[in-house]
Amino acid sequence: MFELAKQRLESVFKHIEVDDEVIDRLSIAKRSIIVSIPVRMDNGELRIFTGYRVQYDDTRGPTKGGIRYHPRVNLDEVTSLSFWMTVKCAIAGLPFGGAKGGITVNPKELSKLELERLSRGYIRAFSDVLGEDRDIAAPDVYTNATIMGWMANEFSVLNRQQVPGVITGKPLHLGGSEGRESATGLGALYVLNEYARRHGWDKSCTTIAVQGFGNVGYHFASLAKKQGYRVVAVSDSQGGIYSSSGLNIEDVYRYKQNERKLASVYCDGTVCNLLEFEQVTNDELLELKVDVLVLGALENQITQLNAKEVKAKTILEIANGPVTPQADEILQAQNIAVIPDVLVNSGGVIVSYFEWVQNKAGYYWSKAEVENKLKKNISREANVIFDKALSHDCSMRTAAYIHGIERLAGAIDQKGNRKYFSQN
Repeated sequence: MFELAKQRLESVFKHIEVDDEVIDRLSIAKRSIIVSIPVRMDNGELRIFTGYRVQYDDTRGPTKGGIRYHPRVNLDEVTSLSFWMTVKCAIAGLPFGGAKGGITVNPKELSKLELERLSRGYIRAFSDVLGEDRDIAAPDVYTNATIMGWMANEFSVLNRQQVPGVITGKPLHLGGSEGRESATGLGALYVLNEYARRHGWDKSCTTIAVQGFGNVGYHFASLAKKQGYRVVAVSDSQGGIYSSSGLNIEDVYRYKQNERKLASVYCDGTVCNLLEFEQVTNDELLELKVDVLVLGALENQITQLNAKEVKAKTILEIANGPVTPQADEILQAQNIAVIPDVLVNSGGVIVSYFEWVQNKAGYYWSKAEVENKLKKNISREANVIFDKALSHDCSMRTAAYIHGIERLAGAIDQKGNRKYFSQN
């Protein structure tokens, strides 16, 4: 997976020239750590879990990145994610480098007490390399505000002082930021709005299918529906639903929370009535004929094996790495535009930055202030990338990487390179 991630740079260096030292620095992670985390289970058994933290590059500032709990977490995946985070923070113009962490575990198999012990154990294992000015963690796949609250508390206990800025994505009353929970989905919508504006789309006629109806996918779909887009399909790990007339996103989400399954419904208070809909698999959702296909699940969802079956006009990547480099080439040949993950899902890290700033200042903003600042930041960078795609005659993904690498190269060069030190 990491080799696939680095392939993204090959097309970038066809458009811009950077010093060889920049390429060398960005080709390997600065620090990779693997630990064992012993946890006493509720039945008295001792289980050993494997934890990871990769700090990829800190040229532009302390590293920043989420922690995910998933059975497939491994060093290769975490390294890839930390690389993407490095580029993402540069694209967003944040004073951060990139990092990522994770634990190989199925969190659904753990009790809440076991989950708390595991989360605190992760912080004990990595407390020496974390810090609000060293490496700042955040939630990711199957981690949430509660888990971040446990982690922040454990770090404070170990350091015998309150250090809220070491973890972002915390509960609101434990130093979290207004607007953080919906930030990734809202940021993705702001990017789509800018793209739609530039192309003259009528939102009411724009159909959207969303793969991944978790926290991020739900917030995106709900906000998109409220702004006038027609969300016709959503899916989770069990499968999806499709209705050409559009879905009532709030009702669908409420029904899922209560019944643990997806259905097109209309709810009046606590009573929900089923509406006509079609059940689809995740594979079938990827092949729906819609204007926008939103990828909000996991990596490598569209590959060279299924890319030719995609019928959407535009793909919006909310998940990290959902389209492989080989699939990118096929999609480009089919004139399917891909708005890349390193731009689209940066709303989460942007508002995490806002939370970090508020923690360090001890001064907190309203939700409206947070959302206005997010809109200004991500819309500005989106338009820079759209313009670069036109000026370089390249894909939006390549344009995004050009934008991020230019900022990273500037920081690396300004610390001194061979050209500087060889001058007489």
